[in-house]
Amino acid sequence: MVENQIRPWEVLDARVLDALRDVRRETFVPERFRDLAFADMALPIGHGEVMFKPVIEGRILQALALSGSERVLEIGTGTGFLTACMARLAASVTSVERHAELAEAARARLVSGHFGNVRVETGDALGDAQTSETFDVVVLGGGVFALPERLRASVRPGGRLFAIIGESPAMQAMLATREGTDHWTQQSLFETDIPYLHNAEPPRQFAL
Repeated sequence: MVENQIRPWEVLDARVLDALRDVRRETFVPERFRDLAFADMALPIGHGEVMFKPVIEGRILQALALSGSERVLEIGTGTGFLTACMARLAASVTSVERHAELAEAARARLVSGHFGNVRVETGDALGDAQTSETFDVVVLGGGVFALPERLRASVRPGGRLFAIIGESPAMQAMLATREGTDHWTQQSLFETDIPYLHNAEPPRQFAL
């Protein structure tokens, strides 16, 4: 997977490649898709959600440039695989998953894998759930039509935010850096198409 899929997508960071090798991806894939754990495809995980392609996970991890000292907030735990990889590369990860079933399963996988620096919470981070905490890195595990302002407020000055933004099927992965209290810089990374996070879909179009 690493040599045939991820490296050709110009994911060359040695720490990222090591994390992708060390975290056993097959243990984070739903059992019925275990034979496709290393395939170059997004895998359905229930509730209309998907597990990212390995190349997308590699590109995200490389873009985040985690050094080992960061506190990370992840919106959308999914199966917990990307969570586990970030836990290998950062100081701690707080992951929020809307679906209790997915959160429970991911939590069990992470405990089984001895990822002690991860906390998985159940809640709708883009709905009623609120937090006053700030983080060094915020990662959205699903698409958004537009970036919610509350997520910007969760990034401390100097921190980074990864999101996949836009309207399906042409969505843009981007990394935004909070240079100061009100100043951001933004880098476009690649195009893709993924399901939207709940409460982050495009506005409905009404036709007469």
